[in-house]
Amino acid sequence: MATLSDRLDHVLGAKAAGSLADAFDMRTVEDLLRHYPLRYATQGQPLTEEAPEDGAHITVIGRITKAELRPMRQRRGSLLKVVLDTGAGRGVDVTFFNGDKVKYAVRQGARAMMSGTVTYWRPGQWNLSHPGYLILPEPGDDEPALTTVRGGGDLRGIAQSAKGSDGVDMSFFEREYLPVYPATAKVQSWEILACVRQVLDQLDPLSDPLPEELRAERALMPVGEALRLIHLPEHKTDIERARERLRFDEALALQLVLAERRHEVSARVAPACPPRPDGIAAAFERRLPFDLTAGQRLVIDEIAADLSREQPMHRLLQGEVGSGKTIVALHAMLQVVDTGRQCALLAPTEVLAAQHYRSLRAMLGDLGQGGELGAAENATRITLVTGSMPVAAKREALLAAVTGEAGILIGTHALIQDAVEFFDLGMVVVDEQHRFGVEQRDALRAKAKAGNSPHLLVMTATPIPRTIAMTTLGDLETSTLTELPRGRSPIASKVVPRRVHPNWVDRAWERITEEVGQGRQAYVVCSRIGDDEEGAGRSRGGKSKGSGTDKEPPSTQAVLDVFDRLRAGPLAALRVGLLHGRLPSDEKDQVMRDFNAGEIDVLVCTTVVEVGVDVPNATVMVIVDADRFGVSQLHQLRGRIGRGKHPGLCLLITDAAPGGPAMTRLEAVAGTTDGFELSVLDLRQRREGDVLGSAQSGTARSLRLLSLLDDLEVISTAQELARTLVAEDPGLTRHPGLAAMMHAAVDSERLEYLAKS
Repeated sequence: MATLSDRLDHVLGAKAAGSLADAFDMRTVEDLLRHYPLRYATQGQPLTEEAPEDGAHITVIGRITKAELRPMRQRRGSLLKVVLDTGAGRGVDVTFFNGDKVKYAVRQGARAMMSGTVTYWRPGQWNLSHPGYLILPEPGDDEPALTTVRGGGDLRGIAQSAKGSDGVDMSFFEREYLPVYPATAKVQSWEILACVRQVLDQLDPLSDPLPEELRAERALMPVGEALRLIHLPEHKTDIERARERLRFDEALALQLVLAERRHEVSARVAPACPPRPDGIAAAFERRLPFDLTAGQRLVIDEIAADLSREQPMHRLLQGEVGSGKTIVALHAMLQVVDTGRQCALLAPTEVLAAQHYRSLRAMLGDLGQGGELGAAENATRITLVTGSMPVAAKREALLAAVTGEAGILIGTHALIQDAVEFFDLGMVVVDEQHRFGVEQRDALRAKAKAGNSPHLLVMTATPIPRTIAMTTLGDLETSTLTELPRGRSPIASKVVPRRVHPNWVDRAWERITEEVGQGRQAYVVCSRIGDDEEGAGRSRGGKSKGSGTDKEPPSTQAVLDVFDRLRAGPLAALRVGLLHGRLPSDEKDQVMRDFNAGEIDVLVCTTVVEVGVDVPNATVMVIVDADRFGVSQLHQLRGRIGRGKHPGLCLLITDAAPGGPAMTRLEAVAGTTDGFELSVLDLRQRREGDVLGSAQSGTARSLRLLSLLDDLEVISTAQELARTLVAEDPGLTRHPGLAAMMHAAVDSERLEYLAKS
């Protein structure tokens, strides 16, 4: 007999277990049983006088009365046109697209089982296209066993899985639902099915980790029954009920991990930083030339209350591009500075770090000029720390950090390096959560005084639907800014289909020229820099003119080529600048300074301007090859315009086919500026599994049944239960079954990926 924790090599043997480990990282019986069927091959509907519905899945048995090989009309290869006589009064037309490969088995006179989807080529004429098939033995008084498997597709695999020493157990084909598994080229679905059947035959009765009263309350079947029925259901209701139970297991496993992380954070000690009515934070707020929105006021109060406690704040601040998150974060940092402690603002790029440095200095005025002539009485010092700073400047910045002279330090990953020490770190602000992982946040947090844990504020302009926030960031309290401050201008977005209307591209450059003529500025964004190393280091050439190129443009246009083409052609009369990630740091910073100062009319750039860059005078953005960007990325980029008093215009140039998925995606972006609506669309299009990193990690383990977008009620219930359990039993020492389920149902490495995605 076997248990869930038994090693697969002890149950299946070394060869089969080794294949499963290599392909799917399966090590235990539970790993295998939680590899659920992707779908089920069904017996389908019996043939009657009525024609089946288009798209219906049917399985039929009959004799092949015709098998004719025909060449394809449009491409190389052949079709095998087959007629299967089922004895139901008519033959079933079947088409195999790889006719040369199957003609030796699918022959006239043979008896066969075929399973596939009904397709109507024209009204009244239906066909099974490239079905799974199995060549059957001839019936007789004593029907012989099927000893040699000849077939293809799901049916062949299922027959292989049902094959024993006496041949194939044909009774297995009498089941209404036959499981089909996620598979690889080296481990086929039928091999997984054979392993699952072998394990289930040996599995001991399972003790259920869920309390009986909870199962009764939610009408959940026992886990042992669910694990059997998900693989070998008798009825459709078996599949639905098994999925319901196992979906709850996944939700609870996720929430238990997050609840433990949350509990661990709450056990730390943080410096209490209550607000001071006579401090720099109050002075800053009094000087603001505008009124805070009601949403900003509410979030500032929430954060102020968090900072006043001796438990570390652990809060996510999310809001639309331009919703005023920076003001809220700065107010929080100043509240910490008022208590004599320091704040660190971690930005994902040097461009954004430098932008934050300049904007915070500008917002604070003499309140941010600590140590300088003319500083306000209670001013603090703001210091920038980046990896490419000159040695002398970096040494001065590090000295300001360790002595406490700098109240606010802004930087990239350079802030995490061992050489950076703080006098008394009270709070960490992380901009753009999706760019930093848990380990990077922890590394910065570890720089606080011994025994203390700094408060943490995480900001993101990528809106996160509630279910995603609960599932991926459940250890963070969430604050959301939904209203835009007064003064933000509307942004219109248009798709420019280059193939259909090439003259519209010319009009895009004319629109830029018109806007610049009225004293405004523009961005042109490209998806890549360029492959030539010589060009990669090319200077920005902000106001000079260069020669264009006569070469046919590649499928995606490089920023270096677009820069040359525009300043030599349609934008030759304008001052055109270049910005991309390979430019030296000081040159990148100078380009942004020139653009901010209005000395560059049009900035041709890559996505280095995606977040945080604030140039209120920029009103037009043209995104070249827009279909190469994700939905959320397009929304982020678009947020760089319309930040001043003039309306914004975003033009999405694409070669995507009309009516195709890429064009549909772009039209959705152009149709709304609601970031939450777009974030849901983005997640649905790139598949929820990617949220947990399955595509990036190289393994297939991820959420199997739980939908992060659709299962809010399940996630909410699981979160409430998980927090109660962990509060009563930290570490789940009294609930070993739940602890085991937590680690088996959800890959912990995937949870770590969540914090980075």
